[in-house]
Amino acid sequence: MSSSTAASRPRIRPRHRGLIAGFLTLPIVLYVVFVLSPYVQAIYISLTDWTGFARQLNFVGFRNYTRVAHDDLFWTGLRHNLVMLAVLPVLTIGLGLFFASMLNLDRAGRGVRGSSAYKIVYFFPQVLPVAVIGVLWQFVYTPRSGLLNGILGTHHAWLGNPDTALAAVLAVGIWSSVGFYVVLFSAAMGAIPQEIYEAVALDGAGRWRTFFQVTLPLLRDTVRVGLIYVSIGALDGFAIVQLMTVGPGGPDNATEVVGLTLYRRAFADGQFGYACAMGVVMLFMTLTLAVILQYKRREVRR
Repeated sequence: MSSSTAASRPRIRPRHRGLIAGFLTLPIVLYVVFVLSPYVQAIYISLTDWTGFARQLNFVGFRNYTRVAHDDLFWTGLRHNLVMLAVLPVLTIGLGLFFASMLNLDRAGRGVRGSSAYKIVYFFPQVLPVAVIGVLWQFVYTPRSGLLNGILGTHHAWLGNPDTALAAVLAVGIWSSVGFYVVLFSAAMGAIPQEIYEAVALDGAGRWRTFFQVTLPLLRDTVRVGLIYVSIGALDGFAIVQLMTVGPGGPDNATEVVGLTLYRRAFADGQFGYACAMGVVMLFMTLTLAVILQYKRREVRR
């Protein structure tokens, strides 16, 4: 760091430090109590045999983590979470970018007529509670009288067939999420100076060349944030699976996810220590994924 850069930074006067500390104390205390403390408690409980209801809990070390490593149902759920992780971010972000680019930009950088109305329509599923979405799509997937079978002229049990149940849940996840990213990417595209698109249009670049060579590189940080958000959601998937599938993780565990396994171990089997061990494993997997996606190579200035 050069001396001129250090000198140009504003200095905090001693009489202002107490005021700043006073403003920061309460948020830090709340963050520690309501965010960090539950993590610490979960890690501690994962090292015990606590049932969730008894006052006494015995320290068992890493026995719960050994059980997790040999739990076939956990690995089945993790495999499905990884499938969701491979499919959801790619399709959700890809469709969000596609719709946003079609609504917002032509070759000169002007917005498409009626784009605001389209954005509202795309964003509408985002304002629906996940319970409403689950029930709504159960009716869509109904074998005999459902909308999808009515359109296709079939009687297929989309949620009752192990071959199509996970794909049906993934389709709902994409449908309910893509509108948020259409609006997010539209806002980011609107912040790009119009002069850039006018200059590219003068050079004769078409829509897709403009998108891949101008728009997408300028949206890199926004896309990275979106990928982190969707990926964390893909490693969860509990709510939509619990609401839509018949039986826990059915049929035949075809839609089992780790969150559902954790829920049953804790609240149905009374194995809170073991469930916390699963949660801690998923915590570190999620943190690792977020760090990988957020990693940004920095150029070394000479």
